[in-house]
Amino acid sequence: MILDAIAISWQSVINYSLASVLSTPIKDPVPVFLMILGIMLVAPLLFEKIRLPGIVGLILAGVVVGPNGLGLLARDNTIVLLGTVGLLFLMFMAGLETSLDDLKYNADKAVIFGLATFAIPMALGTGAMMAIGYTFLPAILVASCFASHTLLALPIASKLGIMRSQVLTTTLGGTLITNILALLVLAVVVRAHQGNLTLSFWLFLIPALIIYTFLTLWGVPHIGRWFFQRFGHDEGAEFTFVLATLFVVSYGAELVQIEPIIGAFLAGVAITQLIPQLSPLMNRIQFIGNTLFVPFFLISVGMLVNPLILVQEPRSLVVSGVMVAVAIVAKFLPAWGSGKLFGMNFNNIMVMFGLSVAQAASTLAAITVAYNIKLVDQLTVNGTIAMILVTCIASPWVTAKWGRNLKPEADSIQTRPGGSIGDRVLVPVANPNTEDNLLQLAIILTKSASGTLLPLHILLEENNPISPDAKAKQSQLLSTAEMIAHAAVVNVTPIGRIDESIDKGIARVAEEKQASAIICGWKGYSTYQENLFGGVIDKIVQRSFIPVLVSRFPLPIEHTNRVFLAFTAQQAQASTFGQSIELAKALATELKASLQLLQVVALRGEAIEIADTGLPADTPIQKVRGNFVRQVSRLLKTNDLLLLNGTVENKTQLFALFGNAPEAIARNHPKVAIIIAYFPQ
Repeated sequence: MILDAIAISWQSVINYSLASVLSTPIKDPVPVFLMILGIMLVAPLLFEKIRLPGIVGLILAGVVVGPNGLGLLARDNTIVLLGTVGLLFLMFMAGLETSLDDLKYNADKAVIFGLATFAIPMALGTGAMMAIGYTFLPAILVASCFASHTLLALPIASKLGIMRSQVLTTTLGGTLITNILALLVLAVVVRAHQGNLTLSFWLFLIPALIIYTFLTLWGVPHIGRWFFQRFGHDEGAEFTFVLATLFVVSYGAELVQIEPIIGAFLAGVAITQLIPQLSPLMNRIQFIGNTLFVPFFLISVGMLVNPLILVQEPRSLVVSGVMVAVAIVAKFLPAWGSGKLFGMNFNNIMVMFGLSVAQAASTLAAITVAYNIKLVDQLTVNGTIAMILVTCIASPWVTAKWGRNLKPEADSIQTRPGGSIGDRVLVPVANPNTEDNLLQLAIILTKSASGTLLPLHILLEENNPISPDAKAKQSQLLSTAEMIAHAAVVNVTPIGRIDESIDKGIARVAEEKQASAIICGWKGYSTYQENLFGGVIDKIVQRSFIPVLVSRFPLPIEHTNRVFLAFTAQQAQASTFGQSIELAKALATELKASLQLLQVVALRGEAIEIADTGLPADTPIQKVRGNFVRQVSRLLKTNDLLLLNGTVENKTQLFALFGNAPEAIARNHPKVAIIIAYFPQ
């Protein structure tokens, strides 16, 4: 009786509100879009103010304005369309956060944890849901939601500096496995519910899925690499290509009779290797997705929730309670068991649990699909929202509490006590054709260190006044550099200067602005009189007391497939060789490229064992004997980034150390990017 009275009261409130505000939902596109934008702006801010995830605020706002709340908005075709786009974009971004390379490091641990965090929730979830009256197929579907998870607390792990720890690589690899398996369960359950789970379905699905997955994971990177090489100068075309890839692969999933969200996830996994994590393109994808498409989906999910069921149907409280309890227990047990098996301490186990307990992206996607085909009811949707609310609050809190006790890695390259190479990166810009790649390299370094980019253009002081055309060119170059930096969300301070010489001007600005590194463009050859790199760069290196990266990029830097660090025994013994290792690791990570080391030993020399490099155990380290240029040239491939160590005890030895090696390699491989890193001792 009490529950009925509450339900009647709630319905009376809704009816009164509707009568006093409007009799039908808003139909005019302008106020509809205005209201949705207002929700996108206000709801996350309010909930983050009370330390709740913004995702929860958007869902609850959808409940309030939707047809089961105040009825201000109808869940019409427009909302459904934009919500579907947001759903696909959500799964696409989940794929972008996943890399197949994650399985290469700690692969055995990742596979064990991935299978455990899939199988245990499937078993517990199926049993628990059937125990409260669910039939087999809905129970399996809900259990697959428990099995999948969203790495909601990953930004916290990044801030704590533990992204490259063993527990993180294990969790990332396990996430890839369990999410793919959960999505495959969804595909099979949907077909079974529709009555199409026959032998012919399996005979079609298995080979079709294999071919589809191969074409996606092999074809998308190859086509994307060709497109970016040919049209990479057009930022709009790049973004449009990424969107087209998302929807083509998603539609392809429909053609092989699986859910489009699986295609969206695979599209993200396939194309992520072409888009550096800190690049402007990745920033645009995440910005558009997180601020527009995904919020539409979250609001549309909220519109599915009926708060009246909580009071009209006491069973709804039971369903919600069971789902929350199972979600937490079913994710803690795999983390605890796997952690004990791997010999991890309690802090690592809790971080693994904290990262894997959050239910958001895949869970919402699966429940939405299931609700649309009437496989589950509103009680299940309400329980899912409750589960998301609890786990999204618990995940960041658990990860932050126990993650602080883990030892952070030194991801940045130290140049002086308390500083890193990316603190304040100085980039002389003079040639519009090479400016973009140099700035992209600088952005990778500065963004990873939360530093500042310092683009510099110098006008030479002569007897005659500086011409207006020269000043206009300087302004244009610096404006372009500033625009590129802002697009990547990097702090930037453009510097225009007039000086008596280029090299002196660069050295003076580096000193005045307390630069942490200088990045110089190199054409790949020099005349005999210019010595090693060219007159200006030679003098910059000799004058500099901070790292100088002499760089040549014949192709866009984001096309890098492999970072190739080549060095001699003499260079490996230098006190700053570790900085070259750190630079190579950082570039490989941010460019999503593989890393290979090559030590070239003289015919009568002895190889040096490289200890304590901090590299993963399976990082290829090859040792060869013979001529440096010949051996390096033999192993280089197109789309490699060759990193040479320019560290010497005395600056005057730099030219004797290299001789004509960089130029010889550059001429033999015109399509290979080269960075000669000079770290002063």
